[in-house]
Amino acid sequence: MRLVLASSSPRRRDLLARLGIVPDAIVSPDIDESPLASELPRAYALRLARAKAAAVARTPGDVILAGDTTIALGRRILPPADDETIQRRLLGLLSGRRHHCLSAVCVIDTRGTARTRLVDTVVAFKRLSDAEIARYIACGEGLGNAGGYAIQGRAEAFVRFLSGSHSGVVGLPLFETRALLETAGVPLG
Repeated sequence: MRLVLASSSPRRRDLLARLGIVPDAIVSPDIDESPLASELPRAYALRLARAKAAAVARTPGDVILAGDTTIALGRRILPPADDETIQRRLLGLLSGRRHHCLSAVCVIDTRGTARTRLVDTVVAFKRLSDAEIARYIACGEGLGNAGGYAIQGRAEAFVRFLSGSHSGVVGLPLFETRALLETAGVPLG
C-alpha cells in the first residue's frame, strides 16, 4: 500500500508527520479552483478536496489523500492572497470579525472508495490597525494562503477566539484525517 498526498502544501506534509506518517509520493493535482456560480463555501471546499483526490493517477494499492482549506465570510468564499493588494483587502475584511475556516479532507482507498469529511472552525480576529496589517504583509508569510494569513505563524497573535480544529486552519484537520486513513487501512505511526 502506498499513500499518495495530493497536495503541494508543505503544511499538509508537516501535519501528516504529526501523525507519524510520511507519504510515499506527493503529487500536485492540476484542477480549476474557481468557485462555481452561486456555490456555497461548504460545497466548494468539499468539491475541491474530492476533485484534487480524483485528479491524481492511482495505481493498484494506492491510497490518495487530498484536502482543501477555504476561508468563508458569511456566504462569501475568500480567495488566496496572490499578491499584497489582495492580502491587504482580505485582512481588512477579516479585521474584528468572525469567519469560518472550512477544511475538507478526501481519502480514496485501495478499492477506489472516496470518503470525505468537512471541519468548520470559527475564527475571530481582533480589530487590526493599518500598521498591523502592513507589518504582517511585510513579513510575507500570508501570501498564497486562503484568507491571506497563516495561523501557524505571526497571525496567531490576531486570533481572539477559535472554536474547532487548529490543525484544520493550518491545512489538515488531524482528528478527521487520522480516522479516514485508519478506515482506508493506512498504518499510522
